[in-house]
Amino acid sequence: MVHTNFIQPITADMDAVNLVIRQQLYSDVPLIQQIAQYIINAGGKRIRPALVLLFANAHGVRNIDHHRLATIVEFIHTATLLHDDVVDESSLRRGRQTANALFGNAASVLVGDFLYSRAFQMMVSIGDMRVMRILADATNVIAEGEVLQLLNMHDPDVTEQRYLQVIRSKTAKLFEAAAELGALIAGASDIDIESAAEYGRSLGTAFQLIDDVLDYSGNAADTGKNVGDDLREGKPTLPLIYLMHNGTPAQRKLVRACIESGDENRFGDILAAITTSGALDYTKRQAEQAAQRAAESIADLPHSQFKESLLELSAFAVTRNH
Repeated sequence: MVHTNFIQPITADMDAVNLVIRQQLYSDVPLIQQIAQYIINAGGKRIRPALVLLFANAHGVRNIDHHRLATIVEFIHTATLLHDDVVDESSLRRGRQTANALFGNAASVLVGDFLYSRAFQMMVSIGDMRVMRILADATNVIAEGEVLQLLNMHDPDVTEQRYLQVIRSKTAKLFEAAAELGALIAGASDIDIESAAEYGRSLGTAFQLIDDVLDYSGNAADTGKNVGDDLREGKPTLPLIYLMHNGTPAQRKLVRACIESGDENRFGDILAAITTSGALDYTKRQAEQAAQRAAESIADLPHSQFKESLLELSAFAVTRNH
């Protein structure tokens, strides 16, 4: 969970969400509970459920559906993590072994499916077609984003536009849905709901771009995952894309070879090239611009401690080291 000031106004709500999570993870199949609890208990920033709660409170929520919605969003996110780690063959997440490394790929995929379907059961129980549509669309777009990313793997000719499309689908879409749902469940106007959606889209983009930076400049002890994973997976993220278009001929040749082969043994050379070329600075500037768009999107939101938390969160997105 996030250990910064912006979580303070919703501490009681987050505790309520954790209770709903424990209740809804119940299954007669012990392995399901074991794996689901393993990954959820691993912590993480819980930004997505926090967005539901912050926007719901900022718009004066008058029911407890926001607790269930926050849980649904967390279950969808957790399902994507379980599936992502299998696809990416990751061994470390949040400083611990991934579920697939510990329990195997088959169990991880199937428990991810359980979490998706449990999330949809909970959606039905809320009984709001707009909620259903937002979450169903988001889940579908996320899946498209995963496939788009798969198509981009080991392709050194991926453009910045193609990469940003992956970010918008794979990462930013669930941020967008979380913020949108928080405003919706509180009875906000359509204009305010769209402003919340824009905040989520921009914040999610900023978070992913800083993740790209941290994969080359972070510390495994801080990030909780292996530095250089993106290169090992042959994943052309924005720092590499920038270097492909702005580096020297030798640097471009190096990047092309490493993306095509997923050669993490050249990580030191790649890191030096990314650093000297300004690729990390460029990526961070794009993240800062996205975070600024997020802050500007809620300019008309009435002042409250929840709005202050949302502004702090947009600042945290680009200053964090994990």
